[in-house]
Amino acid sequence: MLDGKHALVTGGGTGIGLAIARALADAGAQVTITGRRESVLEEVSGGGITYVVMDVTDEESVQDGVAAAVANSGPVQICVPNAGIAEGRALHKTDTEFWRRIMATNLDGAFWTVRESLGSMRKTEWGRVIAVSSIAGLKGLKGAAAYTASKHGMIGLIRGLSEDYLGTPFTFNAVCPGYVDTEIVTRNAKAIAERAGISRGEAREMMVGANKHGRLIAPEEVAAAVLWLCGPGSDSVNGQAIEIAGGQF
Repeated sequence: MLDGKHALVTGGGTGIGLAIARALADAGAQVTITGRRESVLEEVSGGGITYVVMDVTDEESVQDGVAAAVANSGPVQICVPNAGIAEGRALHKTDTEFWRRIMATNLDGAFWTVRESLGSMRKTEWGRVIAVSSIAGLKGLKGAAAYTASKHGMIGLIRGLSEDYLGTPFTFNAVCPGYVDTEIVTRNAKAIAERAGISRGEAREMMVGANKHGRLIAPEEVAAAVLWLCGPGSDSVNGQAIEIAGGQF
């Protein structure tokens, strides 16, 4: 389905990003994954997946990384800004350093990645930008105002771009997962447990219960939605924030 297409997936060495990269590669795309830890990227590369070491919080690193990916595999036609961090903190305890770290990774990184990818995508006749936001991009997440703001910002970026490119062969969408079964959930369970004075098991059950269908989402479920947005018949899906959370919010 995606033979001859070059896909760029940030944060592609683990979790949701890796599931997306593998799904795109299985569909025939040449996939470039990015991340800061070369050992992690190297371990999962192969089978249509190559890697570039890139830090999405550093504009120059993104510029150089995307340029290297284009030099190696051609124009980026599928751009998936996925790299992000999910950390909560009450706003009265949020200092500027914490705020900027969340925004630099989740929002600035997405902006730079999409901007640099569009440079080559616009020279082609087909393209997809699919941002991995969060259900927190559509609703407020208690105790995580900075994270919520960053994920709302991603959706705003996508919706603005979809208007800019109406009538072109390029579409811009976001997927918005609830709690996904990745290492992030494990780390957050520890943090929630420490803040709330409960066990890690209880903290994990709180996240499971936040998904409408009462279970964690598999990374492959998010990847399937991304693959659909790249597939036949998706041309009229544009500027959307698609919930993957087991029900309506």
